Amino acid sequence: MALKTTFVVQTFVVKRKRLLPGDREIAPTESGALKKAEAMAARMPGTAAIKVVADDETGELESATILAQFGEVPDDFAESLTGG
Repeated sequence: MALKTTFVVQTFVVKRKRLLPGDREIAPTESGALKKAEAMAARMPGTAAIKVVADDETGELESATILAQFGEVPDDFAESLTGG
């Protein structure tokens, strides 16, 4: 079981007056994800930098951690990462 860590920047957009997930971008490092999320928040309603640890072979999620949030992020976003 080889665990792989990936850093993701999740954007959020407003559609029909609801805050919804937008595009996701991969960042090479934790600091890169934080910088990119903060910069993108100037153009988006909200962003989040996330650290995802998953089994490289099966794709099974080990953990997902929000490193930082900028702007508007849905109230249930943290719960949605862990599936409930």
